[in-house]
Amino acid sequence: MKIAEREVGLGSKPYLIAEMSGNHKQSLQRALAIVDAAAMAGADAIKLQTFTADTMTLDLRTPGFVIEDAASPWAGRQLHELYKEAQTPWEWHAPIMARAASHGMHCFSSPFDETAVDFLQSLNVPAYKIASFECTDLPLIRKVANAGKPIIISTGMASAAEIDEAVRTARGAGCKDVILLKCTSTYPATPEDTNLRTIANMRETFGCEVGLSDHTMGCGVAVASVALGAVMIEKHFTLLRADGGVDASFSLEPEEFALLRLETERAWLGLGRITYGGTAAEERSRAFRRSIYVSRETRKGEPLTLDNTRIVRPGFGLPPKFHEQVLGRHIRRDAAPGTPVTWDLLE
Repeated sequence: MKIAEREVGLGSKPYLIAEMSGNHKQSLQRALAIVDAAAMAGADAIKLQTFTADTMTLDLRTPGFVIEDAASPWAGRQLHELYKEAQTPWEWHAPIMARAASHGMHCFSSPFDETAVDFLQSLNVPAYKIASFECTDLPLIRKVANAGKPIIISTGMASAAEIDEAVRTARGAGCKDVILLKCTSTYPATPEDTNLRTIANMRETFGCEVGLSDHTMGCGVAVASVALGAVMIEKHFTLLRADGGVDASFSLEPEEFALLRLETERAWLGLGRITYGGTAAEERSRAFRRSIYVSRETRKGEPLTLDNTRIVRPGFGLPPKFHEQVLGRHIRRDAAPGTPVTWDLLE
């Protein structure tokens, strides 16, 4: 499949998404700087989130509308005020997308309601992202699928049945290209909760490409995911974690994202194909195998023995497996130390 002109799949290097989220800290200039930094770090796409506080939640402080989880980076925050801080103003989308395009980088977004889908459609985005918490919002998925663009669906918390419903809904509404992202919806996530072995099972079960939406720290988990078949990796991205921001604490900085680009591509290249017998690049290294050599001066007609032969490097003589067969055989000509034992040396 493709996102715009870029192929996404096992035959292509991993597609890397830098998630801006609310790390712009309500500054368009900072948002544009994040786009520039993501492009320099090797991102294939910058991703936004398209919502308003009022389309996300109700402006209440009653139970459920304030985050009570003490382990959350947003503990104690009212949902409405949090989303108001995190939202990307809709009038910023066009200049952010134009800046991304100037770098040859894609820009798309996660819509959170139907008005956001209509707005993004007017901007002709190349793809849509469904966030984990909206994975069960089938009306939203149906609306997005009607746009006819690839859909990326994060699956944090989703059961197999819920993922199946989401995929069937997208395909039933006309979406041909669905990518699922294995995701753990904790912020940050721990490696032991990531369960990357699920990736191959997801590809087989749902018949679509699979990637990783990664909230762990660093890039080790993401690199490992490539070995298990992830074709796309999404990481939150910021200029500097110390600057703060709603998602800054679990976001990658530019140099870390550049390392992610480098190491995921190395992992992908390292997968290669099933092969035995060495590669063309290894041919010169055959010289460093062990083989049978004359180890002291030996005259024509003398037998080879344990005293005048050794198994050593380099590998220009007979392989070690023939040592017992050549012992006791007489040689055709004088042999100095360092003469490789070959069949034509023997009588």
